[in-house]
Amino acid sequence: MDGKDFPGRLCNAFKVRVGHWQNDQKIKRMAEAVAQNSPQPSQAPIVFFNASTRLSGLSLNAGFSLVSAWSLQLQGVPVVHFICKAGLTHCVLGTNRQDLSKSPPCKECIRQSKAVYHNANQSWFDYQADQALQEKLVDLSVGELSSFVYQGVPLGKLCIASMRWILRRHNLVDDEITRHLFREYISSGWSVKQQFEELLIAYSPQSVVVFNGLQYPEAVACWVAEQRGLTVYSYEVGLRPFSAFFTSGDATAYPMAIPESFELSETQNQQLNEYLSNRFRGNFSMAGIKFWPEMTKLDDEFEALSSQFEHVVPIFTNVIFDTSQPHANVLFTDMFEWLDQVLEVIKQHPTTLFIIRAHPDESRPGKASEESVAEWALNRNIGVIKNIKFVGPDEFFSSYEMIKRAKFVMIYNSTIGLESSILGVPVLCAGRARFTQLETVYFPESRDAYFEQLNRLLNEEKLSFPEIHRTNSRRFLYYQLFRSSLSFEPFLEEDHIWQGYVRLREFPHEDLLPENSKTLQTISEGLLRNGQFLLEAD
Repeated sequence: MDGKDFPGRLCNAFKVRVGHWQNDQKIKRMAEAVAQNSPQPSQAPIVFFNASTRLSGLSLNAGFSLVSAWSLQLQGVPVVHFICKAGLTHCVLGTNRQDLSKSPPCKECIRQSKAVYHNANQSWFDYQADQALQEKLVDLSVGELSSFVYQGVPLGKLCIASMRWILRRHNLVDDEITRHLFREYISSGWSVKQQFEELLIAYSPQSVVVFNGLQYPEAVACWVAEQRGLTVYSYEVGLRPFSAFFTSGDATAYPMAIPESFELSETQNQQLNEYLSNRFRGNFSMAGIKFWPEMTKLDDEFEALSSQFEHVVPIFTNVIFDTSQPHANVLFTDMFEWLDQVLEVIKQHPTTLFIIRAHPDESRPGKASEESVAEWALNRNIGVIKNIKFVGPDEFFSSYEMIKRAKFVMIYNSTIGLESSILGVPVLCAGRARFTQLETVYFPESRDAYFEQLNRLLNEEKLSFPEIHRTNSRRFLYYQLFRSSLSFEPFLEEDHIWQGYVRLREFPHEDLLPENSKTLQTISEGLLRNGQFLLEAD
């Protein structure tokens, strides 16, 4: 490393340290104000657990949990935080992808936890090894580890999503370093299981709130709680800036109860149109990440290419390790199996130009996919197939301009399918998506039906657009944006240090009371009175 960079690195490290220290002081002051003004508890506690949200700073998802817990405490609802104290030999965020054997940064994480959970009811867990378990794991393949069950607990199944997420691939390589990490996750998951069970016995809580519910520490906790008949609530980042989605279901599947009678009013349509106007220009972010640094129009090369074909059909792919994928894989084993079979259909339709677009997040620095659509395209040698154009993740031309030229659109489970329906273009979906809970796209019930539908769309000269798809897509998107996305913007702001991390705003503790915040009122109704975690309609 160049020594000339040392002063800059030192200055940056100092800035990070000071920024986090200042935020920690804000958190401690607010925690003390909450503790001093909370009434005597008069009901069973709620357990919060979010070991997979952060390491040394306050992430957006960790902020959601912190603010929600404070609000409950001010209402006299006791909260117990289940907190990691080097309790995982390898946590998800602390796994070093360049050296999978390296231990996570526990010291820094524990320091941050002590600040975040200042004055809170804390239940810390450490790592407790089980020699008998480790002996059973030692000779197992990745496939055997994936389905491993120990004393009735499906540990392999509970850990597989985390393995895929941290290794940035769906199909895991069966080598010793992968097997080692899998064994560590399973052993750590079992340790979490034992101690979380003890916590539930000791406190007899009314419910459990976890981040995501899919990463293995929280997934194990969910399993334990559900075995004891407890309601488990999970949360994820919402669609709008600084917003969260809470549910009594699976947050990564995004279930929403939309009444059949719901129709958008004129004002609601205007709200949605304003959002879509920005979205179609690439002006949006999610979880603190802006995916499109720019969005360019279709160039002359594209125009010249598309003019050689009768029709254009865009194919939008997903990031293979995304937490939506376990829900999506109902017709196909995974997205790549779908692409392989679609490729055979493409070859049979030489007069149609198929544009395969890789997701922009596939090459995000620090989170680049190790099993990518770009790699798939290279391995399948699609560059020699004349009626395919591949668009890489770092090419920022407008997908929406392309959709407007399309005969129809093909997706696996990408959100752009919802937007295509709103634009009035037929969409064929291959994986279960958040929006397929309504009739928003064509989503056949079987693989055979999928290819029958695909061939029909390709062979029919003129397609009619089902207006119900546009209507339901607008209904769903409105609910997702303005009813289920709970804004924490009055409490959290960007920390201007790391993307996706936040700092606490300055506000009086009274703002955390549900009568002073629609978001916290909605969360309280959901957690305490079986509400649906939906904001009241304006």
